[in-house]
Amino acid sequence: MQELAELERRINAALQRIGAGIEGLGASSDASPGVAPDDAELSRLRADLAAERQKTAELERQLQAARTPAKAVPQGELEARVEKLTRQIDVQGLEMQRMRKNVVQLRENLRALRRAAADKMPDAELINRAMMAELESIRVTRFAEMAELDEIIAELDPLIAEVS
Repeated sequence: MQELAELERRINAALQRIGAGIEGLGASSDASPGVAPDDAELSRLRADLAAERQKTAELERQLQAARTPAKAVPQGELEARVEKLTRQIDVQGLEMQRMRKNVVQLRENLRALRRAAADKMPDAELINRAMMAELESIRVTRFAEMAELDEIIAELDPLIAEVS
């Protein structure tokens, strides 16, 4: 029973880290003085935040489901499920860090492009850096989607095995 409490503590700590990351993302978007984010960027960030909140809610539901039938589930299986959820949370945290880093880079490039446009002197190097940042943003989004698909597949595999 002591181990179960420790595992629950670890999952709650991981969920709090995700929550802090989400709050930090919101705070960092508010903290850039003098630069208003694009509507597209703002809506993308809001969509990312909503997706992360949904993932967190799903993990909390899974945690609750893991707590409820704890008497019927063998201890080893419960530990394996907790370990799996912890890995998923860690992967999501890494993807969130990549997304935050990419948002900062996109903002810097946007700021430089705005200055160049105000001076009416488009700079090919600025445009190139902006395109590279956008490509990196697409890659980061793809990696996040791949991680989410891996989670879905991991959840479906046992169900498919039961049916077969």
